[in-house]
Amino acid sequence: MLRIRSIVIFAALVCLLFSGLALAADKPADEKKQTKAGLYVTAKEAFEQWSADKDGVKILDCRTPEEYVFIGHAPMAYNIPGRFLSYDFNAEKKAYAMKPNDGFVAAAQAKFKPGDVIMIMCRSGQRSAECVNRLTDAGFTKVYTIVDGFEGDPDKDQQSPTFGKRTVNGWQNAKLPVTFALDPALVYLPKP
Repeated sequence: MLRIRSIVIFAALVCLLFSGLALAADKPADEKKQTKAGLYVTAKEAFEQWSADKDGVKILDCRTPEEYVFIGHAPMAYNIPGRFLSYDFNAEKKAYAMKPNDGFVAAAQAKFKPGDVIMIMCRSGQRSAECVNRLTDAGFTKVYTIVDGFEGDPDKDQQSPTFGKRTVNGWQNAKLPVTFALDPALVYLPKP
């Protein structure tokens, strides 16, 4: 009986080990999405891990407050922007310039412990990688980047009717929960 119990426990541990490995995304080819921590998940994997451990896994949305509010967000995601819109228009890039949020690390330290499992998303995985690096430099040890972000990557198929649109992957395109409701415990409120 003890031998059977030991075999069952061993088999369960092996299953847990391999199921955990199956939830790790590959290192992204895009260097801007790579991190010092080397911990990567897709949006779908992040949601599965959060669903399995809602108290242990934290989802952090590092997009601007405007993106978080007007495009929608994961209902459990804390919003701590890694960058802010500067409202200075960059004619060459045809976009508003962004400036770093100098209070990002301090805000994260106020919400999370250095050993917490934190999965960070932005629009498509580049700003989240930058934020992972900032937290890693600050001593956080289990910080993942959600490689496909909230909106996902653009469709690169020139023959596709969705060419150039963010329809390939990401939180929204995986049909994961999205809300526009704001929870005061999760929204970013800058210190006066």
